[in-house]
Amino acid sequence: MKSFRDKRRDNRPPAKGRTEQARPLPGTVPVRPEARQQRHETKPDDRSDPKPAPRVLARREGILPTERLPVILEVAPNQDYALLDSGAGEKLEQYGPYRIVRPEGQAIWQKALPARDWDRADAIFTGDTDEEGIGRWRFPKVPLGETWPMKHDGIDYLGRFTSFRHVGVFPEQASHWDHMASLIAAAKRPIKVLNLFGYTGLASLVAARAGAEVTHVDASKKAVGWARENQEMAGLGSKPIRWIVDDAVKFAEREERRGSRYDIILFDPPAYGRGPKGEVWQLFEDLPGLTDLCRAILTPKPLAVVLTAYSIRASFFAIHALMRDTFAGMGGTVESGELIIREQSAGRALSTSLFSRWVA
Repeated sequence: MKSFRDKRRDNRPPAKGRTEQARPLPGTVPVRPEARQQRHETKPDDRSDPKPAPRVLARREGILPTERLPVILEVAPNQDYALLDSGAGEKLEQYGPYRIVRPEGQAIWQKALPARDWDRADAIFTGDTDEEGIGRWRFPKVPLGETWPMKHDGIDYLGRFTSFRHVGVFPEQASHWDHMASLIAAAKRPIKVLNLFGYTGLASLVAARAGAEVTHVDASKKAVGWARENQEMAGLGSKPIRWIVDDAVKFAEREERRGSRYDIILFDPPAYGRGPKGEVWQLFEDLPGLTDLCRAILTPKPLAVVLTAYSIRASFFAIHALMRDTFAGMGGTVESGELIIREQSAGRALSTSLFSRWVA
């Protein structure tokens, strides 16, 4: 399923009929629409399999996992990334060497830093303010290339200026990455991780560095190409990562039939997306089935299943209830809440997404 994470905060389908490509203005660099939510590289080996019947869902019997909520997972400013300021519908961020200004619909407060700090931006996203809107980057100082070197916790990767305002990484996910790495290290045994809707691969690289065998799935060949590039840049080329270009749901269905099993599953689906063969993904319609599939492809001694939900207008209680029902009878705990980024200027919290994770 194309990870239309470029449309993360809005659950509307992409505008139809939008085929006209804006011409670049002087001093701007247009970026090709690379649909961040599209991702992957190794083609599936059995696409000719007969299409399975629709998954039949029923409420599971058994004691529900214990619950912990609300859980707020926070990312604070550091040398690799910082939310410098926000307000008036925008956010000012530091990604490595660059200051970047992007639209932020939740920033309904006023900016804390003076205009001169915002005027020092190296790149400003302009264009459609909807998450699915294609725009362009303006570079007030000097023109910048499409990519630049970045780091996360010592892992080198490439930031990218995409036409959907995103930059190839979602820093708020760092809390999940750290938690996953700690589970892998504590297990003291071989661990298999499945990263669905994997995008440009930071989670996969963190898992591989921690010692796991990783399967990274995304419907976008281009995004998987970026992820492989990041693997080499990080010096992790020898780590066992399978890069799969495929629809996430269909891949998981095949893994169930093949008997493939995983200890940790990450899935970060878009609100709306299309797979490589035109498959349509609608979060509220398709998420229950995929969550059930994730349970079905766990090992007998699993560690965790982590769901992140962007682009939805709902409470985290919705996905919390779904996860508890899905993992009934398996014990463990379901933790749910929000991922936030703490602002450097005035200390305000910017919520980026909802999450729910089952931990054995």
